[in-house]
Amino acid sequence: MTKFTNSLFALAVGGLMIVGSASAQTATTSTAAGPGAVDPGHPRVNQVNRRETRQQKRIANGISNGTLNPKETAHLEKREAAVQKTEAADMAKHDGHLTKAEQRSLNRRENHISRSIHRDKTNGK
Repeated sequence: MTKFTNSLFALAVGGLMIVGSASAQTATTSTAAGPGAVDPGHPRVNQVNRRETRQQKRIANGISNGTLNPKETAHLEKREAAVQKTEAADMAKHDGHLTKAEQRSLNRRENHISRSIHRDKTNGK
């Protein structure tokens, strides 16, 4: 029963990531201020969004190859969601843009999450 529950949880998280990335890819202007909004004139926003996308792919890879368990995955996803919420709030304050300080702060948080992904994946082997 536990293996079945773990599989369902992994599928649910994977589905949420796919829906999130699909909605991120459909937003193509700065009027859709928030995480996943692509605005070719604002490289700081685009850099942070690319980074978040890569991290989501690493988490999905860990789920699919079994190196991340459901508890680790849920914790990483919660942290990623918090970063995205902060990004949306920062962008809302500056008409869809990020300041250099905000970008630096978001990247610092992503660095911590990236180390956690690596640590969780290598400890899971």
